[in-house]
Amino acid sequence: MSAQVSAAERARFDSLLERVLAQLPPRILAMLDESPLVVDDAASRELLQEMGMDPNEDDLCGLHTGVAKTDRSVLDSGQLPDTIQLFRRGIIDQAGGWDVWTDEEGNPCGGEDAVAREIRITLLHEIGHHFGLEEEDLRRLGYE
Repeated sequence: MSAQVSAAERARFDSLLERVLAQLPPRILAMLDESPLVVDDAASRELLQEMGMDPNEDDLCGLHTGVAKTDRSVLDSGQLPDTIQLFRRGIIDQAGGWDVWTDEEGNPCGGEDAVAREIRITLLHEIGHHFGLEEEDLRRLGYE
């Protein structure tokens, strides 16, 4: 599994990200003012290991780093801002890749629409963590 993405893939992904961001409701988009959005090709081996993931097997699509708004106190002032990270390779892989293909059950997978959908799901998932939603909450909402 190659963590790197080519310059062409990076440009293609970033164009889709801009499209997804432009389609978000203004109230959701404003939430990103509180947490910088960082986009990287892939999570580092160290980060994956730190999270209990196997760097040779696992991909990570996104990560919220910081203290959820629901868990903050006055003692949290002076800390670095929360960040939301998106990882291109994990999102592309989760979406099924750039090319459209059909799985064993005849369902279409992959393609630009699938990548854009996975970008949106991952971004909203991480924004949800920023606002204190747990994995079960996000799963129930369809953002897993």
